[in-house]
Amino acid sequence: MEQEIIKKRVVGIDISLEVTTYAIVDVRGDILVMESFHTMDYPDVTQFVTALSERLMNLIDHNGGYESIRSVGISVPSANFMTGSIENAPNLPWKGVIPLAALVRDRTGFAVAVANNADVRALGEHAYGLARGMRDFVVMTMGSGIGSCLFSNGMIHKGNDGFAGEIGHTCIVHDGRQCSCGNRGCLETYVAAKGVIATAKELMQQSQKPSLMRELDKLTPRTIKECCDKGDELAIEVYRRTGEILGMGLANYASMVDPEAFIFTGGISRAGNWLFEPAKEMFDRFVFHNTCGKAKFLISEDDRVENNVLGASVLAWEVREYSLFK
Repeated sequence: MEQEIIKKRVVGIDISLEVTTYAIVDVRGDILVMESFHTMDYPDVTQFVTALSERLMNLIDHNGGYESIRSVGISVPSANFMTGSIENAPNLPWKGVIPLAALVRDRTGFAVAVANNADVRALGEHAYGLARGMRDFVVMTMGSGIGSCLFSNGMIHKGNDGFAGEIGHTCIVHDGRQCSCGNRGCLETYVAAKGVIATAKELMQQSQKPSLMRELDKLTPRTIKECCDKGDELAIEVYRRTGEILGMGLANYASMVDPEAFIFTGGISRAGNWLFEPAKEMFDRFVFHNTCGKAKFLISEDDRVENNVLGASVLAWEVREYSLFK
């Protein structure tokens, strides 16, 4: 009797606006080899998929070969697991609906699963990070955009059409800042990177108060946080206002889903207490009283891209094995 070969490696891919990273991961969760390239080198999605597939197959050829790989998992903003597509991403250069899973599958021959980066990060946190042992929690991704993934009773809640968790595009300020999604006043326009920078610019225009921020060559959430660390009052006010808006948004979220914890990842979360102290104060003020004091605020211990790749590898193990050549 011919014995079936069980493949013990998958590919995890993390696509961000800046960098696309791809790696071979074994069954123990060890990254065997990893490479990356600049996403924006390929503003045309067809060229991007071609480049990704060629680089990926070259990596596989030099590290165990095609027959060693079971499947591929891809983390990307605005992805829909149910369709395997990127759908109308506001922060990526590729517009419309892009059937990414099918495109990569057809070029590589592997089974491919695609999911929103927040969902994939939640899978990684559940398997390897702060959410181990939790069944009801929310992972918040905070960078160029704001996303979330809700784990409910040990499973990701995807919603009817696969779009659950888009907290960044909930309205928090009536007739507020214009959002790239087309609406106004979205949480993302105040709490994501561009929102933090916009708040800093507004405060500097409204006040003549001296600030280290005025001397910065480049205004970013990280450099604003560094000004906070040096005692800059205007920079501290930037994150106080950002935190209060975040806390109100999370209070609405928690009042509906009653999570054990919010786990924060991404560059904005590196602001630490400058952001989360006012956020928690506002959260406790507005959350449903039976939930107050129960939901923990946790900052992910490690935001390296390796964590996102590991999350994508968890996604890969869950997809049914497939090959064009079987």
